Amino acid sequence: MARINTNPASLIAQRNLSSNTNSLNSTLERLSTGLRINRGKDDPAGLIASENLRAEKSALSAAIGNAERTDQLVNIAEGGLQELSNLLTEVRALVTSSANTAGLSIEERQANQLQIDSILQTIDRLADATNFQGVKLLNGNLDFTANAIASGVSDYRINAAKLSKGGNVNVQALITTSAQQGSLFLSTGTSLNLAGGTQGLFTIEVAGQFGSRELSFASGTTRQTIVDAINTYTDVTGVNASLFNSSTSAGLRLNSTNYGSDGFVSVRVVNAANIQGAGVGVYRAIGTNANAPDSSQQTLFTSQAAKNATRDPGQDLVATINGVAATTKGRTARINTDFLDVEITFNAVTATRTNGLSSVNAFTITGGGADFQLASRVDITGKVALGIQSVSTRNLGNSSVGLLSGLAAGKEFNVVEGDLVKAGKVVDEAIRQVSALRGRLGAFQKNTVGATIRNLGVSFENSSAAESVIRDADFASETAALTRGQILAQAAQNSLSLANSQPQSALQLLRG
Repeated sequence: MARINTNPASLIAQRNLSSNTNSLNSTLERLSTGLRINRGKDDPAGLIASENLRAEKSALSAAIGNAERTDQLVNIAEGGLQELSNLLTEVRALVTSSANTAGLSIEERQANQLQIDSILQTIDRLADATNFQGVKLLNGNLDFTANAIASGVSDYRINAAKLSKGGNVNVQALITTSAQQGSLFLSTGTSLNLAGGTQGLFTIEVAGQFGSRELSFASGTTRQTIVDAINTYTDVTGVNASLFNSSTSAGLRLNSTNYGSDGFVSVRVVNAANIQGAGVGVYRAIGTNANAPDSSQQTLFTSQAAKNATRDPGQDLVATINGVAATTKGRTARINTDFLDVEITFNAVTATRTNGLSSVNAFTITGGGADFQLASRVDITGKVALGIQSVSTRNLGNSSVGLLSGLAAGKEFNVVEGDLVKAGKVVDEAIRQVSALRGRLGAFQKNTVGATIRNLGVSFENSSAAESVIRDADFASETAALTRGQILAQAAQNSLSLANSQPQSALQLLRG
């Protein structure tokens, strides 16, 4: 067949040449860009997956940057707190030194007061000056704000709380078991009645959380005198005494100064051989009623066999906060969850209620705190909230012992003429609070920020590997495809050339 209007062989060669050329161009594009997917038509599903992975990688990279910046912020706060701890330690030494009133002149105590005043001013300056890019870290700027604080709450601390945009968190506590002091009742009659008159002695050992003292009383000693003697050593023993009178009995009541399992009262009879009178002895309380002695749990002073100590421990309150069982100590309850970390100290009236459950709407968290975005996805679960309380002198301390600012000249805890015992307690509480804040920031930096950086790094690596599998070109495969494409393109060109020359055979028929 010799037709010239249509050359099917040429058309076939052209089509294959075009196909081979397109395939070769695609291979060259992949080799030049290093990507298997350069546009949607290369792999529509793969393009969608790889773009999602690219977005995730970008978010992971930003989250790693956030975590690293958070780490630096905490480092700056820790630096300020470390210096503040050193200053508080120096204040503690000055208070102890000033308590040696017999060995120090008034001028020396005044010099110590000048140092304390200077340190207090420095603490306030550090609290105000420590900042990260202009954001003050230790002046309460990053503390949470709260309102509607219940009258039954004596102190509270908000360490962390996740708040939705514009939202509040109501903190509600339910006290299921009251806090109690260690409590014993000592019955001696209106005054001690000892056989042999003034020849005998009634001797007891009173012990508590801080220590013990042995006290001896002669015949005729009044109950009030015994109370005064026991209270003289309250700071040493952790036990205070008061008169007790009821319709059925009278005597002394001995309470631990602290609530909870750490506080206790112990009375050991050292000598009661000469005591006279029916019903005299040591009594525990009736059940949960710490205001009445239980005659069934008594240790009578009728013989020397009663020398074993009678001991009554205190009781920690049991409570839940926002439905979560709280860790408690004395009158203080705390929960620490991913969404809420608060510590509440109840006053004595609220913490010791015994008439059933006690529900307390403690306070409402309205805002504040420092929010750190430590996850790639922006939602409340990827956010970590942290509260950094003010460490100024007017905020260190508490309502029970007093505030650090009270150590300034002219205040109630100054070292020239103030109460140095309470001054020492205030400084100890301030040191405890700063140490607790440093520990909390350290735990956050190590276990939250550090672990997050490591986890995000692994996620970034895996996401990059997944995207590479989908989107990157396989050079071994593509170079093989390039060789094949080049050969096929050249073969198609040669075939087209031959197909185009085939119709010229018709000219031979015309010449014939």
